[in-house]
Amino acid sequence: MAEESGTIDVGSPAGSVTLPARPEALRLSPAETAVVVIDMQNAYASPGGYVDQAGFDIAAAAGTIGKIATVLETARAAGVQVIFLQNGWDPDYVEAGGPGSPNWHKSNALKTMRKRPELAGKLLARGGWDYELVDALKPRPGDISLHKTRYSAFFNSQLDSTLRARGIRTIVFVGIATNVCVESTLRDGFHLEYFGVMLEDATHHLGPEPMQQATVYNVEKFFGWVSTVADFCGSFGQAPKE
Repeated sequence: MAEESGTIDVGSPAGSVTLPARPEALRLSPAETAVVVIDMQNAYASPGGYVDQAGFDIAAAAGTIGKIATVLETARAAGVQVIFLQNGWDPDYVEAGGPGSPNWHKSNALKTMRKRPELAGKLLARGGWDYELVDALKPRPGDISLHKTRYSAFFNSQLDSTLRARGIRTIVFVGIATNVCVESTLRDGFHLEYFGVMLEDATHHLGPEPMQQATVYNVEKFFGWVSTVADFCGSFGQAPKE
């Protein structure tokens, strides 16, 4: 691992590309990099989904979908592993915990269903429309899909073992919500020795606008690196094709 002239070398130099990022550029091997797509489900990005039903603004989600699609096209062509995460629980919500779990009290999906009984069993239940990925971002052959039951995709999931088995050192994050599941997963990845890069314009926050900027600050200053869709595509678009 070397750091020269403001660029950090991560992993193998074979076929590496330089990704402009803040606070330093990263020299990355496509074979040791994964794009992790966080929770691009109807629940978070479609009218009538959980986030919409809970009263959050989803107006910017459509633009986020388009930007993520651009990232994934470039990633696949460069030989970067694409991994989709879907948040939610079994249809009986056993995995959600119960009154003895803080998740039961803090999950806005669970709170919304308790407040509106007509939605019971419809939000973030595996097998239902709400849980499914949006149509524009369906996995393709070679992509990997994993489930998660809490904000962090590393908690009680197969993400860590899936990444390590493939020699992945760097995770490029896109998805929803910037300040909740994206940040939670990136923070946990930092503690598991992954280099985390967030593409700030391919993520969308929940809550007031300052929430997005707060996560960008946290990632750049404490937990990882921040880049953009244009820089990712410009860099990995130059990678030798597999």
